[in-house]
Amino acid sequence: MQNPFLDCHPTDPFPNPFLNQPKLFRFLRPPRKTIITPFLAQKSKQNQQLPAATGSPKLPEHGGHLQQAITALEQGSPIRRRAYMSLLQSCIDADSIDDGRRLHASLCLVQDRNPFVETKLVSMYAKCGSLEDSRRVFAGMRERNLFTWSAMIGGYAREQRWGEVVDLFFGMMHEGVLPDTFLLPRILQACSNTGNLGTGRLLHSLALRLGLLDSSKEARVSNSVLAMYAKCGELDSALRFFERMGRRDRVSWNSIISGHCQCGVHEAALRLFARMRAEGIEPGVVTWNILISSYNRSSNPDLAMELMEQMESSGIAQDVFTWTSMISGLAQNDRMNEALDLFQEMLLSGVEPNGMTVASAISACASLQALDNGKELHSYAIRIGCIHSTLVGNSLIDMYAKCARLEDAQRIFEEMAEKDVFTWNSMIGGYTRAGYCGKAYDLFSRMESSGVCRNVVTWNAMISGYIQNGDEDQAMELFHMMEIEGIRRNTATWNTLIAGSLQNGDPDQALRIFRQMQAFSVRPNSVTILSLLPACTNLLSVLKVKEIHSFILQNDLQLDISIANALVDTYSKSGDIEYARVVFNGLPRRDLISWNSMIAGLVLHGCSHHARDLFNQMKQEGIRPNKAIFASVINACGLDGLVNEGKKLFSNMTEEYQLSPGLEHYTGMVNLLGRSGRLREASDLIENVPIEPDAALWNALLTAARIYGNIRIANLAATHLFKLEPRNPETLRLLSHAQALYGKSNDASKVSRSKKEGSVNESHGCCWMEVKQKVITFSTGSQLTLNSECKLAEINSRIMDTNEVIPDFDGTLLEIEEDSEDIVGTHSEKLAVAFGLVNLPTFRAIRIVKSVRICTDCHTICKLISKLYKREILIKDPKSLHRFKGGTCSCRDYW
Repeated sequence: MQNPFLDCHPTDPFPNPFLNQPKLFRFLRPPRKTIITPFLAQKSKQNQQLPAATGSPKLPEHGGHLQQAITALEQGSPIRRRAYMSLLQSCIDADSIDDGRRLHASLCLVQDRNPFVETKLVSMYAKCGSLEDSRRVFAGMRERNLFTWSAMIGGYAREQRWGEVVDLFFGMMHEGVLPDTFLLPRILQACSNTGNLGTGRLLHSLALRLGLLDSSKEARVSNSVLAMYAKCGELDSALRFFERMGRRDRVSWNSIISGHCQCGVHEAALRLFARMRAEGIEPGVVTWNILISSYNRSSNPDLAMELMEQMESSGIAQDVFTWTSMISGLAQNDRMNEALDLFQEMLLSGVEPNGMTVASAISACASLQALDNGKELHSYAIRIGCIHSTLVGNSLIDMYAKCARLEDAQRIFEEMAEKDVFTWNSMIGGYTRAGYCGKAYDLFSRMESSGVCRNVVTWNAMISGYIQNGDEDQAMELFHMMEIEGIRRNTATWNTLIAGSLQNGDPDQALRIFRQMQAFSVRPNSVTILSLLPACTNLLSVLKVKEIHSFILQNDLQLDISIANALVDTYSKSGDIEYARVVFNGLPRRDLISWNSMIAGLVLHGCSHHARDLFNQMKQEGIRPNKAIFASVINACGLDGLVNEGKKLFSNMTEEYQLSPGLEHYTGMVNLLGRSGRLREASDLIENVPIEPDAALWNALLTAARIYGNIRIANLAATHLFKLEPRNPETLRLLSHAQALYGKSNDASKVSRSKKEGSVNESHGCCWMEVKQKVITFSTGSQLTLNSECKLAEINSRIMDTNEVIPDFDGTLLEIEEDSEDIVGTHSEKLAVAFGLVNLPTFRAIRIVKSVRICTDCHTICKLISKLYKREILIKDPKSLHRFKGGTCSCRDYW
């Protein structure tokens, strides 16, 4: 079935599929057609009947008609020079290179021939689109004057072959022909477009020597010199030249302002803009558009919008470029809804969109997956006649693909007369995102045979598609094929592999790819770093975090606020709160995420006082706290036992900041009350929570009940946890124990049976630690090396000598413990600590990750070891981060 959209003529009504669509864009109307009066229509018809040589002077020898004149020449009739040149002009006017070639063949019949005749031939070929023929005539000329060189250079300039324009200039100088005020600006334009500053300086010097900059009448040359310096990024030279100009017009100001915008010096550009107005030169629409476009490109659409409003208040009518720049800028800065609103406003203002405007609006629909809006824009593109634009077609393919309408996208793709690399990439990307890697690969193969070269984006789309669909081997095969095919792998290629490794749960491979990436001299970007850092948020990855941090500093990425925030968060979670503080304190500016990451990190490490101080500092600096920060500060109050202050914060959320509490805030309040022994109050709070309590909330109540020995509340919490997590071995053991203590033996036996029938295996604890860049696993009851066994014996001896009382779990209190060491052997964290004391330098903290909650006995012993051996020990279990230092723990013995 053919796509009904593409069968429509621009003058047809909306295609049938859209007849019943709601008018989401109420102002989508076809442009007004120009009404041709009968008089003008008649005149137009008469003009069509005139011969092609109408613009030529009448030739008495041949009756004044081009074809008759050419026929006469081909029969050997001589022709005067001026008549022959008039015939060549007729060929230019009619864009008839064939007639021009016939005239060229009769060149020998021209009487009193001079270099201007061949110059006209050069011009004819260049203007009729055959630079090769033009160059051949030019090369065969015995004498070439300024007009000849101007014709040749003009031809290459029209084709935008700027490098050859510069080459021709040097050839011209070699023959001793100097450019004039008409030719020099074209050569300067070539220098601007090729960034050829050296030749531009030479032309500037030449213009000075020829006196072309002295007269106020020669503003065109001066403006071209200024534009050359500005476009080549030489702002200092441009400014010096600008200040010395005897006469500055609007073009001069536009060039200097555009140069500053191009180099990102926007404040200076605005100052020049204000100075321009102060000197009595009112900016035109081009000046305003330069600034608006520049601010949009630099991700500052708000200021661009302000300028657009000022433009209107200054009485300058916004043109299609103004609106398109603004719509495109909003879309590129992820403000899609605003882009579509502005598109409607543009239609209301009576400015007709062009293909670029429509394509930008369709792209906004693609990002929003707004299919109905996209369909209506599709219909509008048909009506205004821009549907055959490749840019519009590409946007439509992308929009339909992102809206899961791949059949529509494919139909548009197949019916597009001209497909560029973006067309193919949009279609391939659509299939890979939808998981149809087979269809994507078919297009990938067809693309090469179609004559459109696959670029790095094409390969990246295929690699990303295979990774997302779990086919890592195929992705790696394409990755290696890129090198064979001569496609340079860019940062996005490597980022795709890194993201794939992390997605597949292999952070070590992601880090290896990161290192290989640098070895291949591919510079990682912020996306690379922001992908890697979250994978390092554990105690064993601190050296990897420092490696990434070193790269960030070497490449001046630390000023990127998102990277700095991620570093603060990652250092905190990997156990280095001091490094997190250093990064935070070094930030030139801080956003809400910066404060949130630092405060949460301090709370995680038990630095509650510092967290509260930072919260107060943040408020003094005028930063409005969000929900996440309130949750962290409530937990900080809980660590310090500040119940009233915590309650006040909780109420201030709604009363002062109009933030509704979430489960994380209720969990913080239960922890706050539980740490202070207010179990009944905590239990009542849960009963009155307006949202369904989750496992974290019941766990918070359970912890309080366990610490204070309230078996009734512990049983209540464990029962609810069992409903939420029926297959959690820890929950099963806990509930069985709680119900046994609470006197519900029947229920306890049911839980025991449920546990047995569910075949849930309880596992003993195990630990991991990194020593000499190797991760070592310790299991409860496993054997240590001789040195570590001796160290463990020494530890036990020194603890006995301290006469410290080690809590003894006798079964009368509710605990969530591993089995007794008398049954299963020494717990894994003790083994790991002993091994760390033997094998790690004394200045390095012992970092351990444990699979189950640390028991009370091991917790107490770790506190004693940190005091006796003056060693910092960090243990992360599923419940908490324990930072043992000087005989205390960051959890304050509450976990």
